[in-house]
Amino acid sequence: MSPVMMGSKQVKGIAAEELAGRSRALTRALEDGNGQLDAGQRAAGHEVIEKVRARTSLRGGHTVVALAGATGSGKSSLFNVLVGADVAPVGARRPTTSRPTAAVWGEESATELLDWLSVGQRHHVGSAGAGAVQPGSLDGLVLLDLPDFDSRVLEHRREAERILALVDVFVWVTDPQKYADARLHDDYLRALTTHNTVTVVVLNQTDRLERDAVSAVRADLVRLAELDGMRGLQVLATSARTGDGVEDLRLRLAAAVAGQNAARHRLAADIRAVSGRLRQGVADSEKTVGDSDDNELVDALSRAAGIPTVVSAVERDYREEALSRTGWPFTRWVRALRPDPLKRLRLDKGDAKDGTKALPGITAADVRSALGRSSLPPATPAARASVDLATRRVGDRAAEGLPAPWADAVADAATPPGPELADSLDQAVMRTPLRARDPLWWSVLGYVQTVLALASVVGLVWLVVLGVVGWLQLPEIGTPRLGPLPWPFLLLAGGLLLGWLLALAARAFAKVGARRRAELISGRLREAVDGVARARIIAPVQEVLRRHASTREHLDRARA
Repeated sequence: MSPVMMGSKQVKGIAAEELAGRSRALTRALEDGNGQLDAGQRAAGHEVIEKVRARTSLRGGHTVVALAGATGSGKSSLFNVLVGADVAPVGARRPTTSRPTAAVWGEESATELLDWLSVGQRHHVGSAGAGAVQPGSLDGLVLLDLPDFDSRVLEHRREAERILALVDVFVWVTDPQKYADARLHDDYLRALTTHNTVTVVVLNQTDRLERDAVSAVRADLVRLAELDGMRGLQVLATSARTGDGVEDLRLRLAAAVAGQNAARHRLAADIRAVSGRLRQGVADSEKTVGDSDDNELVDALSRAAGIPTVVSAVERDYREEALSRTGWPFTRWVRALRPDPLKRLRLDKGDAKDGTKALPGITAADVRSALGRSSLPPATPAARASVDLATRRVGDRAAEGLPAPWADAVADAATPPGPELADSLDQAVMRTPLRARDPLWWSVLGYVQTVLALASVVGLVWLVVLGVVGWLQLPEIGTPRLGPLPWPFLLLAGGLLLGWLLALAARAFAKVGARRRAELISGRLREAVDGVARARIIAPVQEVLRRHASTREHLDRARA
């Protein structure tokens, strides 16, 4: 309920902690929404936060009430009646009030408050009496008579607007001729619908109307105020000349002073107003970026990073190494002359062939990373187009339903700079281990091939010795036989034939193992690319969506 309504049961207070919490929520919303919220509304939000800080830091329990109105509404006359002295100048010349005038009730100093308001003209009314504050007392009231808000003098209008931005309670003074004036309704009442709890409208100069006419005009003013969005607005009928209704207005002001909560109501209303305007730039919900978005993106990035080329090189490397370890020993040296598929791409496995060990803490991935970039071919135009399309789709899906500034932020987050993304992909490939534990069958077949090779060599040497002995006609050496075939021949022929057959079998095993190794390394590389996608694209998009959700939540908290 309004703090200017009489009766303590009708006053709903706002605790200092609640006001501080709303201010913190607005501050957080401005931080999270920075760049996507309207610049003008952001500035207004920061002004409100600063006003809350400044107003709540002032000492004393004063309530600042402003009498605001159009030229000729009689607000200065009403001000003098409330004060009980001719403090504000009243005259036929318009506009009469050029600077705000303050009247202070009570013994507590309001100097700090009036300095903050930058009000120089001050009048001290004094206390209602010693001891406890009497019911209906105005002690603690700071009443301001403002320049006309429709003054022909620009400086007067600006001064009135400056003060209106700082006061606790608005008392809009109008008259039977201007109560429907567009400036009052469009520029103020309609713009301050969140401030109805600290707003009073006074229909002054009712002595110019008949009693029935006063009721009709007042009812029409209430109707117009409701059209402005001011529900339950207090509309009083007064006459500064006859004093009619002045006491009722005084009691409303006394209620505001007694509650000592009008300032917090005003500040909370300011927070609600600016939060409501900022909330128009935030959607009610946001999308989530899921695994389906990730998969399409990872596929495109994998092609752009040259993963198929790397996987093919890994598969060839596996076959070459497998055959060099399990192939026919007499032809293995030929494979040593072939270029290493991974070294050609500057993706050296990093294993030391001479048996030396790397320094502690240094891995093969570190060595490759220190080399800088790999020698992978650059992404083809088709691959780059695929990445652009995938990132655009991620951005479009994530930005669905968001206001334009937020949608643009999502699109920017989903489209990182090309060189940076390419470098990240290349480094991810270079840091990925490209080998696994050597399979056991390499050692087994390699050992068997060595035994067969030795057997064939022994058979060959044995046959040579027998041939030399026969050529020199030396005594014949007994040769053991297996059936009709001598052992030297069996060792030579068997070693060569079995070694060749085993080499054929090793070639088949190598093809199967190479495919499995390629699948393993492909999974590792895809995981590495997935990490780049999440770090460079998905995470920035999710951060924008998180900021959007946080901005909405804090704005809703601030305007609750």
